[in-house]
Amino acid sequence: MATQSGLRYDPLATYSVTEKDVVYLSTDGAVRYARVYQPDGPGPFPVLVSVHGGAWSGGDHTNNTVTSGPIAASGVVVMTIGLRVAPEFPYPAQVQDANLAIRWARMHAEKYNGDPGAVGGIGYSSGGHTLPLAGMRPDDSRYSAHELVDPKYADLAMPIPSTTPAKLDWMIVCWPVIDSHARYEVARVNNSERLVTNTEGYFLTEAAMHEGNPQELLDRGDIVAMPPTLVIHGTADENVPVEHAERFASSYASAGGSVRLEKFEGEPHGFANEPGPAADRMIEVVKQFIAEQIKS
Repeated sequence: MATQSGLRYDPLATYSVTEKDVVYLSTDGAVRYARVYQPDGPGPFPVLVSVHGGAWSGGDHTNNTVTSGPIAASGVVVMTIGLRVAPEFPYPAQVQDANLAIRWARMHAEKYNGDPGAVGGIGYSSGGHTLPLAGMRPDDSRYSAHELVDPKYADLAMPIPSTTPAKLDWMIVCWPVIDSHARYEVARVNNSERLVTNTEGYFLTEAAMHEGNPQELLDRGDIVAMPPTLVIHGTADENVPVEHAERFASSYASAGGSVRLEKFEGEPHGFANEPGPAADRMIEVVKQFIAEQIKS
């Protein structure tokens, strides 16, 4: 999709923000919401699909308020989505939800003064695993299993599915579980029963941990989409070692992708989940990255 005429983004701008919860997913009895943070201005604004963490087993559309609000206030429509969670919904359920959300965001962007031609994503922790899989495999038939009906034809006896693409124009991953199997091994060594149980509950098998693995997509030389990427990670992360982020950034660059790794010295896993100087700095890094994407 082409960007709208007049798209601008100034990371120093400040807007008031309106929040609204809307249904983006309704399938097989599962209903999930997106919280839309809409800057109160004429736009068109870039759009950011936000994917929460929770070890694939928790979290919803109310997560990540510390970062979503301030990013939106700079002139970005932020759509924070709730995912179906394990063990009820195993892999690739969350990637399917993210794939749908990207298409949904493009389809509905103009309703919220967003630009359907400027849609990026941000993922946190396990959401930093889900988002890259959706971004790197936008056309995977397993991941695009949710049907998105074009609202213009929703009242027809045979509604017409939308052909809106699931590609990301850029992606941001924060303390990501970017190598799902390697983090599983770390959790086993550290006797982290919760992380081991949640990982097994989502993937079911170690083979799935290898197959649905952003790092191993690159290791295998799979043909993947490579949107410009920002990786944010704390050097004191005991949940996901910073070496995982370093390796992914190196592999992504070696495969020809544009990637930037921003390390936060001494910060633990999820360091921007609470207000403070580290969260403030992270927000500024994200805004500058989005500005670079819009400019380019």
